[in-house]
Amino acid sequence: MAIELFSNGKHRCIMFNDLVTDSSEEAVQANQFLIVSHDQGALIDPSGNITYNALTLAMQKYLPKKNLAFLFASHQDPDIIGALDKWLYSTDCHLYVSQLWSRFVPHFCNLNRADGRIIGIPDEGLPIPMLGSTLYAIPAHFLHAEGNFQFYDSTSKILFSGDMGASLVDAKSISTPITTKAEFYDQLHTMSSFHKRYMVSNKVCRFWVNMVRQMDIDMLVPQHGRYMQGEAIACFLDWIENLQCGIDLFTQEHYRFRPLLG
Repeated sequence: MAIELFSNGKHRCIMFNDLVTDSSEEAVQANQFLIVSHDQGALIDPSGNITYNALTLAMQKYLPKKNLAFLFASHQDPDIIGALDKWLYSTDCHLYVSQLWSRFVPHFCNLNRADGRIIGIPDEGLPIPMLGSTLYAIPAHFLHAEGNFQFYDSTSKILFSGDMGASLVDAKSISTPITTKAEFYDQLHTMSSFHKRYMVSNKVCRFWVNMVRQMDIDMLVPQHGRYMQGEAIACFLDWIENLQCGIDLFTQEHYRFRPLLG
């Protein structure tokens, strides 16, 4: 199912939410995102090999594959960019990824396939011009990867937030956004455990919240699960700002050698 998040006739943002599901693929549900601006295309977190064929077919309803100019990867995980070799082989696109991972992701590719095709994003982020718009790589380091970026589309005012805001739900429930305070807290059980383990610490969550509150955002759209609009965004920021997570929750007990007895 393709969900149109935004369209003004010349600029469109499309989310694909059901190309991989827990039940059919035994893999975590993941969203993929296509931005088409004046017939130039970008894919954000296009995922791995199990989605490549389905995503290729789905995106061609909105964009000829030859017009794909950019891949954007929030970080280096296989559910983000595992099919990199196929994209570089079948298109002329370039990959933007944290400079921390720019020498690691070529390991997804055949020899020399990635040469000159990977652009490392500096830690402070980067504006990337598209035809008729600008996409901004926004720092989100340690949320959850050491080098991590989110992507803000200046035309649609969508923040593609990677793992921040992720919920572990069935793909069928993703077609409508979370918009109200009541619904956010009703859905919080689908987010809580994920963020407690995958976000590194409350310190970086607070830094991120301070940045996002200064931005003009209409939608917060994660790579897993449902997206947020309206007062639900403020509710999420208030919640994650105060969340103890990652190393905040670990003690020496988590680092014990347990030899076999007997």
